[in-house]
Amino acid sequence: MKFARKRVTAFAAVAVAAALALTGCADTSGSTGGGDAGGSDGGSSDNLSITFLPKNLGNPYFDTSSTGGKAAVEELGGTFAEVGPAEATPDAQVSYINTATQQGVGALVVSANDPKAICDALNEARDAGVKVVTFDSDTNPECRDLFINQADAAGIAKVQVDLIAEQIGGAGEIAVLSASANATNQNAWIDLMKEYLASDFPDITLVETVYGDDDDQTSFDKTAALLQTHPELKGIVSPTTVGIAAAARYLSTSDYKGTVAITGLGTPNQMREYVEDGTVTAFALWNPEDLGYLSAFAAAALISGDITGAEGDTFDAGDLGEFEVGADGTVLLGEPFVFDAENIGEFDF
Repeated sequence: MKFARKRVTAFAAVAVAAALALTGCADTSGSTGGGDAGGSDGGSSDNLSITFLPKNLGNPYFDTSSTGGKAAVEELGGTFAEVGPAEATPDAQVSYINTATQQGVGALVVSANDPKAICDALNEARDAGVKVVTFDSDTNPECRDLFINQADAAGIAKVQVDLIAEQIGGAGEIAVLSASANATNQNAWIDLMKEYLASDFPDITLVETVYGDDDDQTSFDKTAALLQTHPELKGIVSPTTVGIAAAARYLSTSDYKGTVAITGLGTPNQMREYVEDGTVTAFALWNPEDLGYLSAFAAAALISGDITGAEGDTFDAGDLGEFEVGADGTVLLGEPFVFDAENIGEFDF
């Protein structure tokens, strides 16, 4: 069924019971190089030209978040565009930010490949009146107006550690297959996973963290290398939708299927075949369509002046209801959700 947009907390109880999280075709109808400002200037309170800039295009996770963003912008009567690089490198987003600034978009909604590399470009955009919302992966706080956080970092770390611990019996060697080495969200989750492993699972050893750069083939190859380098490996945690799918694809046709566990963050449509064939027992995520939807409404609230990004500000997010801005200009979508063989057939994203 189509996964309806609604507060993640409506189904969070199921996820919490397990432990307590991704990327349709990109729409560039607004422009080929940035948002279509429609003749408006950045900073205008009625300039609802909103451009999404994911880490990279062709990523199923960001395709899904942009679907939500586009739906929200259309509800608001604005103009939606999605632009971005083919590869998720630290400074690859700079030229797209500059173009959008020159075109006078009302807001940029960005998933940052690096917390610092795009800051100068974003602040130039803000100086020109463009509102900046980060989602999924943040910049340094001084480089944006709001950050839409998909879930609490500690909760994301905990659910992944709990899942791998359950799947390997609470002991043995594991590895992490991450996205890029500079990805803010990935690094925060991995640091918290290490802390949680040390405090609650002393018999589990994290032997290596490798980076697939959110590229399918690179992630596939890194999985093969991990298994060759660590013959006693019992599990892999991949907190990136590209990585977990690539790792599962490798395991599904290898001798390691059924002996090495894989979990992390993925989408149901990516992971369905690997859950159904027994390669993957369970994994986690949030609804990326909701994340994009919420990000677009937050951008519109900034453009209209309904909020400034200050702690305590509240705004309406359409079907998702009302949200409040927390510390450091952060808005929290909700809790992670766990997908397994019993429920994966209920979701379509």
